[in-house]
Amino acid sequence: MTAFELLCAAIMLVGLVGVVVQVLPGTLLVLAGVLLWATETQTGVAWLVLAVAVVAVALAWVGKYVLAGRGLKRAAVPNRTLVVGGALGVVGFFLLPVVGLPLLFVLGVYLAEQLRLHDRRKAWASTKAAIRATGVTILVELAGAMVAVGAWVLAVLLT
Repeated sequence: MTAFELLCAAIMLVGLVGVVVQVLPGTLLVLAGVLLWATETQTGVAWLVLAVAVVAVALAWVGKYVLAGRGLKRAAVPNRTLVVGGALGVVGFFLLPVVGLPLLFVLGVYLAEQLRLHDRRKAWASTKAAIRATGVTILVELAGAMVAVGAWVLAVLLT
């Protein structure tokens, strides 16, 4: 493996971490690594790998919104609740690096649902639905990114 391929691999690895941690634009970094490699390599295989990566990531982006939206709709969690959770999560990210984002996201969703429903059990049920939806989005996005990275690894190993 060349130094250039190691650089591309490092970019993609940071992207995979970004998908899981949700602090960096993970799939965009994965695509950037594949694009960098494809534009430098400029072979038919490289362009095919780039196409596979773009399609895998695009399908994951669409899939995560469809699946998460379906779960949230089923649980009757309104969008404004997610906005409150997201806003508090962003604040938490800066107040308590690493753990603040998920903690304050959950707290924000719970508080918004508590204010809306006036029932702790229902608010917690909505919060759990939002957490599950977030987990689904991460898993689907990670799957798309892994397909992109897997296609690249296969191409590098076979060429």
